[in-house]
Amino acid sequence: MHSSLNNLRIFVVEDEALVAMNLEMILEDLGCQVVGPAMRFDKALAMVDDGVKADAAILDVNVAGREVFPLAEKLGELGIPMVFATGYDQTGFPEKWSANPAVRKPYTLEDVEKALKQALA
Repeated sequence: MHSSLNNLRIFVVEDEALVAMNLEMILEDLGCQVVGPAMRFDKALAMVDDGVKADAAILDVNVAGREVFPLAEKLGELGIPMVFATGYDQTGFPEKWSANPAVRKPYTLEDVEKALKQALA
């Protein structure tokens, strides 16, 4: 079922270590290669500015108190599809990003797989 995600490079931005580790395991189970994870906004920004090699990204909406949308803007300019990760719903998302797929924490393999496939479609 996961074959369409095999060997895809997924850039992960997540500031909570346990959540990041769980997401890494899920992505590996889906056959993906994890890029990062970047656990700080500045590190994530530096990785993008340095030309991060990724097929898609999963971005925690709130990285240590900073909204991730400026980073999403840069990834969008690079043509990298994105999934947002949040502990809430999408009502607080800026209009521009409300159509992007989102996964709610805690997420499952099925949630992540479905959202990535939506983002890549």
